[in-house]
Amino acid sequence: MKPPINNRGNYGTAYSARGFTLMEVMIVVVIVGILLAVALPGYQNSLQKGRRAEAKAALLDAANRQEQRMLDRGTYTANLAELGLPVPFISEEGHYTITAADCGDGLDRCYILTATPRSNSAQSKDSRCTTFTLDSTGAKNATGSDSDNCW
Repeated sequence: MKPPINNRGNYGTAYSARGFTLMEVMIVVVIVGILLAVALPGYQNSLQKGRRAEAKAALLDAANRQEQRMLDRGTYTANLAELGLPVPFISEEGHYTITAADCGDGLDRCYILTATPRSNSAQSKDSRCTTFTLDSTGAKNATGSDSDNCW
């Protein structure tokens, strides 16, 4: 006498299947890979945009200190230590180095502050907004492929 045919068309006793087949696992892996490929660049762009705010905040802090120095002493300085800032002045999260320079008319008249991404920072890969500058007139500039939208 033959054993009864189970629900899968096989002879033998019926059993319940457990787990996933290799094909189901591979489909999930492919779907997760596609989602990562779409979402990861957008996430990286969001992180870079957030780090740009760090550069702007550091520049504004240094500019405020420059203006206070102008009120107190009648001149600006290229030495950030004279403003009470560490040298080198690195932004709060460590992604940018801030420097000060004479704008060409002498430090008694103007200055230029520059935020440059540090080479060991993830921000060094930001090609849209590479450096930020702020001068004593309040002019804000940036370099990069999307420099018009950096500030």
